[in-house]
Amino acid sequence: MEHLHGTYNLELVILSYIIASLASYAALDLAGRVSQASGMARNVWLTCGAVSMGLGIWSMHFVGMLAFVLPTQVSYSTGKVVLSVLLAIVASGVALNIAGRQSGRISKLMIAGVLMTAGISSMHYVGMAAMSIPVTYEPGRVVLSILIAALASFAALWLMFFFRYHQSRHTWVYKMGSGLIMGIGISGMHYTGMSAAHFHHSHGSMVSSGMQIEPGILAYLIASGTFIALGLTLFGIFINQRMSQKDQRIHENEQWYQALYHNHSDAIISVNKEGIVKGINAAVTTITGYPEKEVMDRSIDEIAQQIDIEWISEFDSIDWDDHGLEQAHYMAKMRDVQGELLDLSIVVVPVVIDGRHVGSHILIKDVTEEKQAQEKIRHQALHDPLTGLPNRRKLDDVLACTINDSAQKGNSFAVMVMDIDRFKMINDSLGHSIGDVFLREVSNRIMKAIEASDPLAMENVMLARMGGDEFTLVVTQDQATEVRVAELAKQIVEAIQLPYRLKENDFYVTASIGIAMYPDHGVGVDALLKHADSAMYEVKKNGKNGFQFYTAQLDSELYERIELEGYLRKALERDEMVLYYQPQIRTEDSRMIGVEALIRWNHPLKGLLAPNVFIPLAEETGMIYEIGNWTLREACRQMKLWHASGGPLIPVSVNLSSQQFHQSNLVEQVKNALLETGLDARYLELEITESMMMDAAVSTAILNELTALGVKISLDDFGTGYSSLSYLKHFPIHKLKIDRSFVTDITESHSDQAIVATIISMAQNLKMEVIAEGIETKGQLDILMQNDCREIQGYYFSRPLPASEVEHDFFVPLRLQGNGTPPVSSE
Repeated sequence: MEHLHGTYNLELVILSYIIASLASYAALDLAGRVSQASGMARNVWLTCGAVSMGLGIWSMHFVGMLAFVLPTQVSYSTGKVVLSVLLAIVASGVALNIAGRQSGRISKLMIAGVLMTAGISSMHYVGMAAMSIPVTYEPGRVVLSILIAALASFAALWLMFFFRYHQSRHTWVYKMGSGLIMGIGISGMHYTGMSAAHFHHSHGSMVSSGMQIEPGILAYLIASGTFIALGLTLFGIFINQRMSQKDQRIHENEQWYQALYHNHSDAIISVNKEGIVKGINAAVTTITGYPEKEVMDRSIDEIAQQIDIEWISEFDSIDWDDHGLEQAHYMAKMRDVQGELLDLSIVVVPVVIDGRHVGSHILIKDVTEEKQAQEKIRHQALHDPLTGLPNRRKLDDVLACTINDSAQKGNSFAVMVMDIDRFKMINDSLGHSIGDVFLREVSNRIMKAIEASDPLAMENVMLARMGGDEFTLVVTQDQATEVRVAELAKQIVEAIQLPYRLKENDFYVTASIGIAMYPDHGVGVDALLKHADSAMYEVKKNGKNGFQFYTAQLDSELYERIELEGYLRKALERDEMVLYYQPQIRTEDSRMIGVEALIRWNHPLKGLLAPNVFIPLAEETGMIYEIGNWTLREACRQMKLWHASGGPLIPVSVNLSSQQFHQSNLVEQVKNALLETGLDARYLELEITESMMMDAAVSTAILNELTALGVKISLDDFGTGYSSLSYLKHFPIHKLKIDRSFVTDITESHSDQAIVATIISMAQNLKMEVIAEGIETKGQLDILMQNDCREIQGYYFSRPLPASEVEHDFFVPLRLQGNGTPPVSSE
């Protein structure tokens, strides 16, 4: 049999490769589409994909066969050609079906690869058998072609799986490159199989039923049809992908919306344009307690009536079918299923689709905790944190409203300003924590006094704490007559002066109350408070522990006080302060044994002022520290000067105020005064009062440090305080001073005589010195001497004198009598 030698049409060879690559690319895309589809859609994609891919592979094979030109006419058997097409389609279907499965086990891939290899190989050799001329094959190359088909099949399956799980924006590039590689494999299998074939002359007649079209033209027709089919397939994939992406975006957006809707912390109720509930989220039940079944498919208006909503903001019934409905906000209260009252913020948001109003979302937020927090903040802003009483800001608001209301109705009301006398002494000596306890007790007593005056008085009286120990009352309506106000003030004063039990001791304080009446004493907030304040200071000036109504005369007194304060702030720098000294006398020989330094103010306009005029003002303004320290240094300086001038060597007594005693650097100030002046510490005597020793721990520490310096401590005004006498045996006290209040009536009062005798006897038994002050008559002196009082001080011997007069009248004579070394008091 004669062997025929053919040649290849290069254009058709290239065309066959392009078809193979394009079919491979389509196969990779189709695999992803099949894997994403399910049900009927998957079957449709699988069928269409198998046909498209099979036709592409077969077309490549057939065009490749037509590219081989033999020196004889060749026809093809239609049946075998159709069979080869079906084999290509089946092989493609197997590959797509396996690649589109969710599970990609190796065993299944192996089976699919074998089946696909068998299908492609069968398609090739069945197609070759369709030729009308005899063909023989070289077995080795046939096997090689089948191996190449297997390699291409397994590569195709692996790439299908790879691109199904690895998607990115550059996937199409990778697919295109993979399609070109797969095209080489498929073409390689075909042309290897073609090289294994040997064609021979046929001595029989030609089959007339074979294809009669020119092979070249037929190849281009098949290629064109294949391109159109693959193009339609890829276009279909592209359109489907775009639609799938759109559907996916819609699905994702819907899931985002559903997540927001169902997981939102605010309750959301969706109603249609008839107001019927069509959807709710879980927060509706969480906030209100009403389950979904009680809300769905019911009228929202009916539900609102059933749960009895109380609208706080202005509310008009909503027309749910109103096309002009706009977003609206409301505030309301309602009770949940447990009966708890909720504060709600409600927002109605219209839903518009394609320009049509189709319903509304009702957003309900539980703002109960937020409202409570706001109310708490508001309460804290308007109330005193220590006592819970209204503060100055709240008082100003109430006063402004009360003034406005009283002006319209023609009513009067009272403003009472109250200050607690001696509070600073308790606060400084016992500490701020005890001071806070004391203030709370004071506020409770005032409230009880208000309630006791009239059970209904609490509705008409507001008590506010202005700060520190200052309180203000606003008394309105029936309580606001001067008689009722005076009675209320009296009851408060009486309640305040009852003893307070603090740190196991009883303490006594008093209250000073100033009263201003609207409209007689002022028509504005500032005027009423100012005038009540003026009246209160007048009470303090007149001995405290009482109340007083404002009078026009107090304005001038207040102005004088303000003016006095202005001068006082400049008194030290202008060298206006001066010390007077009152001699202290020994009764047995009438000799001076010490002096007490007493401050005076040489006012530039008012002349010489006694300490009771400006010391209270200095204590109130804090200037007492500077004045006290100056007094201490000046007294030490003057006594050192007297000692240096020849004596006598006697001590000087200096009074300490309560504030000065409790200043943190008192011991340092005393030490510096002694060092600066050179005065020996044993010649300095510090006078304190009983009230300064309320806190035993603090007082003991201070007194021990002063005693360690060598300074002596004298207890002034002994017998007038309320402290326990137990401190006499614990504190380092060297001298007791009998107050003038017991000496004034000692010649007539047996009680005063008994008290004085007791104090003298107690001091002697405790090995303390004792001195009586305020001696003005011979009778007072005789009684004191009869009771063995050895030291006295008073006008009977000498009034307080300037330093120069004390030196002239007392120091110089003693120097002359005693040659400069007069006797001194025993130590």
